[in-house]
Amino acid sequence: MSSKLNPPRPADPLVSRLKALIDDRKLQAGMRLPAERQLAAELGVSRSSLREAIQQLISVGMLVSRRGDGTRLREQIALWTDLSIVEPLRQLVEDDPDYRYDILEARHAIEASTAWYAALRATEADKEQLQYAFDATLKLKDSDDPALAAQADVRFHLAIAVASHNLVLLQTMRGFFDLMQTSVLQSRQRMYSQPVIFSRLTDQHHALLQAIVGGDAEAARQAAMTHLGFVHDTMRSLHEDEARQQRLMRLPGNVLKSHKEGEE
Repeated sequence: MSSKLNPPRPADPLVSRLKALIDDRKLQAGMRLPAERQLAAELGVSRSSLREAIQQLISVGMLVSRRGDGTRLREQIALWTDLSIVEPLRQLVEDDPDYRYDILEARHAIEASTAWYAALRATEADKEQLQYAFDATLKLKDSDDPALAAQADVRFHLAIAVASHNLVLLQTMRGFFDLMQTSVLQSRQRMYSQPVIFSRLTDQHHALLQAIVGGDAEAARQAAMTHLGFVHDTMRSLHEDEARQQRLMRLPGNVLKSHKEGEE
């Protein structure tokens, strides 16, 4: 009787396969699923069937989808998601992207603090999670999906905030990453696509991890500052290069041609 009233939906078996894929990829809350086309190809299903399966997981609160940001695993701790302390900054960043540098400067102070407290307070379980998050950044570098590698980077920093056992610092960081989600991930994708930069990021993450696991608060603070200084400078350089290329593209054809010929 119940089966007639509530017949199985065609996407139900696909829901289980999608959940299994999420488990296999070790995706964590806040991380984004692969692009719809790629995911449909991997699962061998139509995009319409995939959308239905995704919608079912959205309806039960496992996934969240936002226009222009894809589909992500829903954060399980989101006390300030709808009324964040950083919400007033969202419009400022949308109107003037350069405000992201103010946010990066604020992250210096916040993440230096989370690293300091994590070194003092991290439990064995916290340290295991930190190691796992660090290992994930290494594994995903060969995934041919810079977005996943960039998200693993973000998760590593949030794991440090969790280990600080300071809810205000943790939620502030969550708010900042949500606020800067698009620009941060795009910039980190470009960083992860360059082997030299990736190598430096890895070394910095490892130094930060070792300081926290070793309980050296001052070394952890310094490692966080060094790392964030590098990220800040690299992101600014990438953005400036991008802006320069956009300006060149807006030049009249004959001027741009002359510029290229001059370079040759």
